Amino acid sequence: MAAAACAPRLLLPPASAGLPRQHRHRPRLQVISARAASVAARGLDADDFRHPLDKQNTLLLRSVPGLNDMGKALLGPVSEQVMVLQNIGSSVLVSENQLSDLHQILTEAAKLLNTDAPDLYIRQNPVPNAYTLAISGKKPFIVVHTSLVELLTRKELQAVLAHELGHLKCDHGVWLTFANILTMGAYSVPGFGMVAGFLEEQLYRWLRAAELTCDRAALLVVQDPKVVISVLMKLAGGCPSLADQLNVDAFLEQARSYDKASSNPVGWYIRNAQTRELSHPLPVMRAREIDEWSRSREYRTVQQKVIQLNEQDGGYS
Repeated sequence: MAAAACAPRLLLPPASAGLPRQHRHRPRLQVISARAASVAARGLDADDFRHPLDKQNTLLLRSVPGLNDMGKALLGPVSEQVMVLQNIGSSVLVSENQLSDLHQILTEAAKLLNTDAPDLYIRQNPVPNAYTLAISGKKPFIVVHTSLVELLTRKELQAVLAHELGHLKCDHGVWLTFANILTMGAYSVPGFGMVAGFLEEQLYRWLRAAELTCDRAALLVVQDPKVVISVLMKLAGGCPSLADQLNVDAFLEQARSYDKASSNPVGWYIRNAQTRELSHPLPVMRAREIDEWSRSREYRTVQQKVIQLNEQDGGYS
C-alpha cells in the first residue's frame, strides 16, 4: 500500500494471545430495542471502561511536546484524501439497504457505547482484518475484510465492530492513525522518517494499551467474555473449516500456560522482548485481560448501569 495511505490495522496481529477463567453467571443483555439501547448508551462514558494502562500511556504521549500538532501536520489534507480514496474506493458501503444485517449490529453497538455510528465498508481481502480511520474534519469509518466476515459468527462480528467503535468512543483519533502508518513501516511520508524511530516505541506501547480498552468495549456490547475471546482465538489460529472445532476453554488454558511459562525472570525478559515491537498485545494476554475484567466488580458495575438504564426504558425486547 502506498506510503501516504493508512494501512489496514490488524484487530489481532499474527503474533498475539490472552488468558481467562470460567465466568460467573450474571445478568445478560438480550436483544435490545433501539430506544432502550439509546437510553443505556447515554449513561456510558469512555472512562467507565478505559484500561488503566491506556490512561497511563495516554498521559505519557500527551507529555511529548507538540506530538498532537505534529501528527495533524504529517496527516495533512492531501494525505487524508489519499487515505480516504485508497481505503474506500474498492469497498462496499454498508447501509440500511446494503448488507442491512451488518448495519443493524453496528447501530446497536454504537448506541450501547454512546457514540455515533461511523460509516462501515466491507472490502474484499483474504487477510482477516478490521481497522478504523478517524480523520480530522471527516466522518470516521470502519473497514472490515470479507475474510473476517467469513471467519466469525454474527455475535463475534459485532464484537469486532464494538472494538473498533471503542477507538472512536475513546477519541484515539490522530494517534491511532499515526500508529497505523507505523505498523506498515510507512516512513516515506514527508518528514515522518525523522521522528518515527523516537515515537515508535511510545506509540506501540500506547496502542497495545488502547487495544485492551477496546476489547472491553467489545465485551460491554456482546455481554459474553467467551464471544470476545473466541474472536481472539480465531484470529490467532482459526479458519472457516476449523471454526466448529475450536474450543474457547482450551484457548484460555493455553493462555494460563503462557503466563506460567513467562513468570520467571528469564521468561519475563523474553515476554517483554517479544511484545515490545508489536502493535497489539499477544492474543493470550488479551484473552486473560478480558476474562479477568469480566469477573471484576468494575465490569459488573458498568454492566449493571447499562442494564438499569435499559430497564428504565421498558426492559428487553
